[in-house]
Amino acid sequence: MQLDDALADARAAYIRRNPASREQLQEAARFLPGGNTRSALYYEPFPLTIARGQGAWLWDVDGHRYTDFLAEFTCGIYGHSNPLIRAALVEALDNGINLSGHNRHEARLAELVAGRFSLERVRFTNSGTEANLMAIAAAKAFTGRGAVLAFTGGYHGGVLTFATGNSRVNVPHRFILSRYNDLAAAEDLMREHGHDVAAVLVEPMQGAGGCIPGDAPFLHGLRQLCTRHGALLVLDEVMTSRLAPGGAQSLLALAPDLTTLGKYIGGGMSFGAFGGRGDVMALFDPGRSGALPHAGTFNNNVMTMCAGIAGLERLYTPQAAVALNARGDALRGRLNVMCAEAGTALQFTGLGSLMNLHPVAGAVRRTEDLAAAPTAVRDLFFFHMIARGFYLARRGMLALSLPLEDTDIDRFANAFADFLSTYRPLLGAGDARA
Repeated sequence: MQLDDALADARAAYIRRNPASREQLQEAARFLPGGNTRSALYYEPFPLTIARGQGAWLWDVDGHRYTDFLAEFTCGIYGHSNPLIRAALVEALDNGINLSGHNRHEARLAELVAGRFSLERVRFTNSGTEANLMAIAAAKAFTGRGAVLAFTGGYHGGVLTFATGNSRVNVPHRFILSRYNDLAAAEDLMREHGHDVAAVLVEPMQGAGGCIPGDAPFLHGLRQLCTRHGALLVLDEVMTSRLAPGGAQSLLALAPDLTTLGKYIGGGMSFGAFGGRGDVMALFDPGRSGALPHAGTFNNNVMTMCAGIAGLERLYTPQAAVALNARGDALRGRLNVMCAEAGTALQFTGLGSLMNLHPVAGAVRRTEDLAAAPTAVRDLFFFHMIARGFYLARRGMLALSLPLEDTDIDRFANAFADFLSTYRPLLGAGDARA
């Protein structure tokens, strides 16, 4: 059997199993372009439509049950309908959800967020995208400069995406793009443009780019470059803040000027935040003359504030963060041993509770290393795992959540072993690297 034939068979079986999801997409397409309002969720031949979730489980409209190994692209760390989150939301509902003023909860959540991620001051937004937009605005206003140094493969929100360069939907800042994990390239660009660079915007691990960790010397080198050239280091921890009690920056002993946050911190509700140095954040103090405006009807929405407080105080405690990420490291190592023992050109990259399958041999340090990766292998992996009751991203990304049990981890590893056994001749030869 050839790889294309195996993929065609898996795709055909997927279509047969999911007629209601197919019909739902067609119905949605009457009003939504392509039946979609969030591009990351679309894939061919059609995406599954999820009907409900509970704990670590999902059910689609065709009645199939899945163990959730995606957790809403890192946002769903608490699982579905966690009782403590639910109770916080009910309490918020009982006390009014649109209060037209300051509320008690925003100060408490700010205290929790600032304390956990070493921020002198913080402001809330509705998404990680907004957080990054506001951090860039703050850097430009603080430095009086107009350019932003970013990295190919980076993703900082729907209008700040650099998968293969500057996207047509990106906001019209002046972006200077460099290579991830290539400090020399960044040094060259800063030498040429540093006088006009307001911010260096970087993820400590490129999440949407494939869970590619940043090398510590690279990230610390960027810190030094920013200090030398008078630019602000903006660390995008929207995805990676879950990797340790104090985020990835605490693992790296890295001190950014500004940090951006989002995803799970709002307890599963819409959330974003940016914060850091007090002198930079003081630009947003509305009591000061000439303060920068920062509006947003839902910035202090009580549903998000209450859910976020419950999550950080009672569920994703520092101890829970350490345990979940140790579990992820163990799973990634286990899967990579299986890849190596099978002699395949497959590997899982990532850190802690986040990882991504790549059908390549050799080290993966930037998205350019994945250019020749056969997408058909990732697609085959996706269809194989879906058929065995595991929900994950089509691009091969996994994100662990708190309600997953050891038995769920074992079942996932066994299903992956079956994938290796079934398709070994089609997967290419090589040595996986943890």
